[in-house]
Amino acid sequence: MQTYLVGGAVRDALLELPVKDKDWVVVGTTPEQMLEQGYSQVGSDFPVFLHPKTKQEYALARTERKSGQGYTGFTCYSAPDVTLEQDLMRRDLTINAIAQAEDGSLIDPYQGQRDLELRQLRHVSPAFVEDPLRVLRVARFAARFAHLGFTVAAETMALMQGMVVAGELSALTPERVWIEWEKSLQSDNPEVFLKVLRQCGALAVIMPEINALFGVPQPEKWHPEIDCGIHTLLVAEQAANLSTSKAIRFAAQIHDLGKALTPKEELPSHKMHCHTGLDAIRGLCQRLRVPNEYRDIALMVCAQHTKLHFAAELRPSTFINIFDQIDAWRKPERVAQLATCCRADVRGRTGFENDPYPQADIFEGAFAAAQAVEVKPIVEAGFKGKEIKEQLALRRAEAVKAALVDLR
Repeated sequence: MQTYLVGGAVRDALLELPVKDKDWVVVGTTPEQMLEQGYSQVGSDFPVFLHPKTKQEYALARTERKSGQGYTGFTCYSAPDVTLEQDLMRRDLTINAIAQAEDGSLIDPYQGQRDLELRQLRHVSPAFVEDPLRVLRVARFAARFAHLGFTVAAETMALMQGMVVAGELSALTPERVWIEWEKSLQSDNPEVFLKVLRQCGALAVIMPEINALFGVPQPEKWHPEIDCGIHTLLVAEQAANLSTSKAIRFAAQIHDLGKALTPKEELPSHKMHCHTGLDAIRGLCQRLRVPNEYRDIALMVCAQHTKLHFAAELRPSTFINIFDQIDAWRKPERVAQLATCCRADVRGRTGFENDPYPQADIFEGAFAAAQAVEVKPIVEAGFKGKEIKEQLALRRAEAVKAALVDLR
């Protein structure tokens, strides 16, 4: 029985990145022998065991043979005669197919160390095409390691493009697509996830609403990058620079979906995109089972972002209406969420990357002034029922008006 550290733990250690989870492969043993040593078995598809003390996962070396469609259609074979090299061959990328023995030596039959040095995401074997989920995983790894200079190897991109053309991605479930997308939102460069998916053609299949933005023009005066798709990538990049919130990053990526629905005769103007985009966002989120929190923030940004861009010109009553519409009194965090996405929207334009965007400060300052208005004096003044609500809105507007003198 031989035990090896494998996968992400080895890769990240070689990249001098923090190692989080450790996975192990055990060669030359049986499930019965593992149980005799105190390991507890988990999972039913193939033998995986939890260490009796560390609770880390130890999987018996195995091979996989394609037996059906999708990423679950595999027959696994696990026995003492399966070698470490055979187990490593079934993995997706060479950088994930490096093992470390107990003495610290590395076993690298597929030249993963070379690809770490070359900063290449390269498939291990032609069997890569048997699992459509790997298209999304490669895109996610590209986003995760983009800051280190990693790119997808040309031959791997060619395989991914072939898988898309062959219709392999139709086997992916909405839940799995969302899992990979959400994980990409944690990376330093979540926009790379979308870039890679577009490059291989997968974006048109799994996120057609975003893909439809590419090639749609905008007024060059306001958008020197012109293309709505490029603008979306730039906004995604800026949102990641401004916030670590996955919900904010998600909202920034899809807030402009309505621009793909603008009638051709109205281009390059997009006067109605804040309204037409709402149904597109709802449809995408429903199809991919996106959590309600993410959906609601995206809808808020879509509906309100153009108003915020004119914060220096808005009437006090308009600020109050916006706060009402985004439910800011019960969820005050939404004010900052909206302001952050709007700042990313403005900075996500060629040449505007360092725009100070004072509108966000005006918006947040106006809310702070309105929020400071107390209900108690209104009640003590004798107002009742509907009158309380009316007086509260009036006094909040007056507070905003006073604050705007300094904010503007």
